[in-house]
Amino acid sequence: MKKEMIFAGFGGQGVMLMGRLVAYSGMTEEYHVSWMPSYGPEMRGGTANCTVIVSDKMIPSPLSSKPDIVVAMNLPSMLKFVDTIKPGGKIYVNKSLINQEVERDDIEVIKVPANKIANELGESRIANMVMLGNIICREEFLPLDIVKTSLKEVLPPHRQNLLEINNEALDRGCALA
Repeated sequence: MKKEMIFAGFGGQGVMLMGRLVAYSGMTEEYHVSWMPSYGPEMRGGTANCTVIVSDKMIPSPLSSKPDIVVAMNLPSMLKFVDTIKPGGKIYVNKSLINQEVERDDIEVIKVPANKIANELGESRIANMVMLGNIICREEFLPLDIVKTSLKEVLPPHRQNLLEINNEALDRGCALA
């Protein structure tokens, strides 16, 4: 098993947290993992993405020029990474913020209303967990309960008060899968 993923969005959307959570969960399951962040110059609102690889074999490079999966939380991220996905791969699109169609017919497009569901739950900052819940349950390479357990460790101390709502967001995203 090997999954090469790019999580992308703008600063503040929690793409780094998604990537760290997948990497941490993978380590918990004793997979080989890598997490390579890339930030724009701005703290919030700038571009942010990370490459995550989870594998049952050694990982020769933390970079991925042809990922299996791209997660695009905003339109600029979709436009930047859609052409990098290997044929037969997938792109997860935050359809709450992206209304442009993907023009490739050799990849699967999964549209997730991440922000809409986060707003229904009363916390706009958890759109990333809605998206991640969908990915985890659709791809089935990590158990959702391990991701939830890992969230306690990965979530910063000043965000622990959001643990319950983040778990609810993971469940809602999973239910869409």
